Amino acid sequence: MIKKYSQSSYYGLFIILLLVAPFFLSEFRVGLLAKFLCYAIIAVGICLIWGYTGILSLGHGVYFGLGAYCMAMYLKLEASPSGIPDFMEWNGITEVPLIWMIFENPFVAIAAAVLVPFLIACIIGYFTFKNRIKGVFFSIISQAVVVVAVTLFIGMQHITGGTSGLTNFYTVFQVPLSDPQTKTILYYVTVGFLAVIMVLSLILTKTRLGKVLIAIRDGENRLRFLGFNPATYKVFIYGLSAAFAGIAGALFVLQVGMITPEMMGIIPSVEMVLWAAIGGRYSILGAAIGAIITNSAKSFLSESYPEFWTFILGALFIIVVLYLPNGLAGLVDKVKLALFKKEKKEVEKNAADTVVS
Repeated sequence: MIKKYSQSSYYGLFIILLLVAPFFLSEFRVGLLAKFLCYAIIAVGICLIWGYTGILSLGHGVYFGLGAYCMAMYLKLEASPSGIPDFMEWNGITEVPLIWMIFENPFVAIAAAVLVPFLIACIIGYFTFKNRIKGVFFSIISQAVVVVAVTLFIGMQHITGGTSGLTNFYTVFQVPLSDPQTKTILYYVTVGFLAVIMVLSLILTKTRLGKVLIAIRDGENRLRFLGFNPATYKVFIYGLSAAFAGIAGALFVLQVGMITPEMMGIIPSVEMVLWAAIGGRYSILGAAIGAIITNSAKSFLSESYPEFWTFILGALFIIVVLYLPNGLAGLVDKVKLALFKKEKKEVEKNAADTVVS
């Protein structure tokens, strides 16, 4: 009971800090934090698939990008007075493609931002996990998917905007995105999504399904011998983590106002894994905090040390990976364990002194 109470306290304190942050930060910093919270949602999904299930995906940038493009297509249509996006007019297109017409409805766009990444991840996961492809081989395949997706989005310039991507959004539900009140609302919406996703993920890890995921990570062959089909569970959790990335992408577009193929490439995909590793891939809260801390450090170092910030950040990554294999959450556990042992010794010493006296 003490452990459960302590864990819920950490989650509650984290959410409270996010809720009161706008009262202490400038508008610019709140905007940055909102973007980092989108990254935290991705990190939670990676924690589920990597930390709990043992599947290292280096291609989650694709699902982030898919969710972002689904939302961006709706925003772009709403921002186009003629009904045709500006980059299409520059390419001589006089009629909106059918695939774009689907996203005229904002609710369809929101649903697609979740379902499209989920379905594509399930299809990819079905064919890979059914054939028992795992470990480094799956990681390579996930990176290959990124290369294919980025090449496709760049090549289909008349539909996706090419390397420039989609930008110049002005309203959402006919409400100006530049309005400070709108930005505040979007920030709290992002906090709400992160809180719900974290709670759902935590509940999932405590259920029978969560135990099966851990069993897949620790002994997949033994689990298969007991009559389970690991492929089914792996497809589901892979799809769920992709859906989380899609939600993050949709929220990211609303916060930042743009999406390009570069943002869904290999480098962003690898960075997503680093967020979870630094925060603690075995901890949902740790992964979320890791995403926020890592990107905050990246922003601070790039502002303060523009010439050397990449070297400093790289050194921090190396130090954490080498000396903190369980991330910052593992460091917290070590400190708690040390304090517990110290307290236990003091109690035993006091008890011995009492007996002697």
